[in-house]
Amino acid sequence: MITSADTGDGEIRLDDVRKVYPMGSTDVHALAGVTLRFERGAFWAVMGPSGSGKSTLLNLMGCLDRPTSGRCFVDGHNVADLDDDRLSELRLRRVGFIFQNFNLIPQLTVEENIQLPMFYLGWESRRSARRATELAEMVGLGDRLAHRPTQLSGGQQQRVAVARALANDPPILFADEPTGNLDTATGEQILDLIDRLNQEGRTIIMVTHESAIAQRADRQLHMLDGRVDRIDGADQ
Repeated sequence: MITSADTGDGEIRLDDVRKVYPMGSTDVHALAGVTLRFERGAFWAVMGPSGSGKSTLLNLMGCLDRPTSGRCFVDGHNVADLDDDRLSELRLRRVGFIFQNFNLIPQLTVEENIQLPMFYLGWESRRSARRATELAEMVGLGDRLAHRPTQLSGGQQQRVAVARALANDPPILFADEPTGNLDTATGEQILDLIDRLNQEGRTIIMVTHESAIAQRADRQLHMLDGRVDRIDGADQ
């Protein structure tokens, strides 16, 4: 069983990772031998054209999928060795996601959306309510707990998504085009919040197609045809 005490300190390591999708009589090599190390507390931006392998890479590191071959260690656990239940448990306890489309449940209030990961973790209701309130206040939405997503602006919805991603206090945070549906000013506010989370020690891996946004990260990983094309920002 994976518990909150299990930790690889927020590090991700990939050793010759390959991912192949059978498409009829053709095999699509989404990842073609990727070796990388995302060290604890680092801030990486992942870039590349459509079909370069960005989404596949994020899915593997986010415990949504397994590699066809190679090893992918997430917070000290080899994803390839985990069955579905343990993979879900690792994702729930050690990883947070921020999506471009927010992925909030419209029928639930802000408080209930933030509480979702805590519900799946089996937290007692009063404890999860306290945590949801703390997180809502942290992202500036302490007065919106009873609102539903449709009553919020895009920027406010993304703040709820950030709060939900932090519900389990994960060491690793993935952001997939987190400002894609936001205006420039609101996007800057969300990026400032992500910067602060990184400064608190979380490992941040952010997919973006905008060079100016990628420059906020310590390193910029450029993918092409399922391979690492280059890494900017540090000696690799």
